[in-house]
This record gives sequence, C-alpha cells and structure tokens, in this order.
Amino acid sequence: MSEWIKAARLRTLPLSLSGIIMGSFIAKWRLREDGGIWDWKIFALALLVTLLYQVLSNYANDYGDGVKGTDAKRIGEAEARAVASGKITAKQMKNAVILFSALSFIATVALLYIAFIPEFMNEFYIFIGLGVASILAAIGYTVGKKPYGYMGLGDVFVFIFFGLVSVCGSYFLFTKTFSWDILLPGTAIGMMSMAVLNLNNMRDIESDRLSGKNSLALRIGFKNAMIYEMILLQLPLILILIFLGINNFIQLQKYYVFIVMVLLFPVAKLRRSIMAVKEPKQLDPFLKQVGIMTLMMAVLTAIGLNYFG
Repeated sequence: MSEWIKAARLRTLPLSLSGIIMGSFIAKWRLREDGGIWDWKIFALALLVTLLYQVLSNYANDYGDGVKGTDAKRIGEAEARAVASGKITAKQMKNAVILFSALSFIATVALLYIAFIPEFMNEFYIFIGLGVASILAAIGYTVGKKPYGYMGLGDVFVFIFFGLVSVCGSYFLFTKTFSWDILLPGTAIGMMSMAVLNLNNMRDIESDRLSGKNSLALRIGFKNAMIYEMILLQLPLILILIFLGINNFIQLQKYYVFIVMVLLFPVAKLRRSIMAVKEPKQLDPFLKQVGIMTLMMAVLTAIGLNYFG
C-alpha cells in the first residue's frame, strides 16, 4: 500500500485543490452578494473529483514514463517512481489507471447530477464532455503513441485544465453563469500550475533529452526556461489584484479583502531562490513550495472575499 501512496505523489495535491477552492469561493462570495445559495455538497464532490483526476494523472504519468524508459535516469523525485523502480509492475499500474478513470467518471457524473439535474440538462451534457476530456488529458500526458507531454504541449494542457476549467468550471457549477472576470483568477491558477510543471521539466531536462521527451523547457533551453518561470511566478498575484480591483473593493475601502497580497513577499523570495539555482537537480524542493504557494493564494483570496469582502 505504501508504494501506491508514494506513486500517488501526494505533494501534487495542493495544486489540484487550488483551482476548485478559488472558483468555488468566488462563487460563494458572488452568490452571497446576489442572494443565492451555495451548496456545500457541490464543493465536497468537486474536491473529490479533482483529487481523483490528480491521482489518475500521477498514476498514468508513472505508467507512461515507466514503460517508455523515461524515468530510468531521472533525478530527484523520479527515484521513487514505482514502475521504473519495479516496485509496481506496468500491468498493475495500467489496471490502476483504468480503475481511477472509472472512479473519476463516476464521481464526475455524481457531481454534475447534484449541480445540474433536473433544471440544467444542456449544461449537464456539456460538463460530461468536459469531464471526459479531463480524464483523457490526465492519461494522455505520457500514455499513448503520441503523448502531448512528449511534444512540448504539457504547459498548454495544464493551463487549460488546472486553470481555466478548474476555476471557471467550479464557479459555473454554483452560479450557472459565466462572468468574464473569472478568467483572471483562472489564468492566475493556470500560470502557477504551469510554473510547477516547468520546474519539473527544468529539473529533468537532461534525462528528458536522453529519452526523447521534448518538453517546452528542453525546447527553449534551461536559461530561457528560467526566464519563463520568473514570468509565470510574477503575473498571478497581479491578475488577482486586478480581479479584486475591478470588483470595486478599492472604492468601497474594503482593504482587508486584499489579504492575499501578503504573498508578494514570500513569492518574491521564492523567485530569487529559484533564480539562484545553477544545477537542475536543485530545483526539486521548489516543486512542493510553488504548489503550497498556489494553494495559499486560493485560500487567502477565498478568505478575503467571504470574510472581509
């Protein structure tokens, strides 16, 4: 059992939770302003769904990289990869991917049933499609003949599914409406998620070169990937600030709603620490730190809106 828990890579879970927390609690604030009702059952099921997606993605990643030999010479976290180390067989991991695909789909249907049935049938079917796309995206990063992670497209998919789909989708589950300004926090979470993936790919840049995994970091080189990383870590809080500003909190003098801006200092320190790294293997500890910073950004935004807004 312990090997399966390690393969699930629990340190990645804060990142997956961030988008759901951000979208759900922005929806809670907006529903409160409009006199609507926020359903805690939708939030609980949304958390379950995103956790299942994340574990599915991690198992599929372990399986895909393991059977392709990508993990054989990796450093850092890759030393613990289950299939590459032989602690879990490729067949067992493949079965786990199938199982979690089924569990993810069942949980998705349950979530959408609670959120949309019976009044919003069209939205129910649209979100079923999004759920299937999310499952396929979780698997397709490293699995298959042409996994998109091996073509340098991982950043695009992470931005879409961890950012826009997670934040905007969870917001829609509660409000049944779309507001353009939700794209700002959606983009912020998406960029932080891309920052984690880019760090991972920068860490593995040499082993990926040997295995033929053409990540974006490998394509643009370590130096340019570092510049890209600094941009990804710089913009999210600015986007959150714009989101809060356009919702008139400045004019209403509700300054405490900007509590999330306290992260400017630790994020700046984190950027400096990452920028000082010269050896790719030294980047491994920062993966968890950026994930936790993303979760804190979502939680503090939620607190600011719902308790100070």
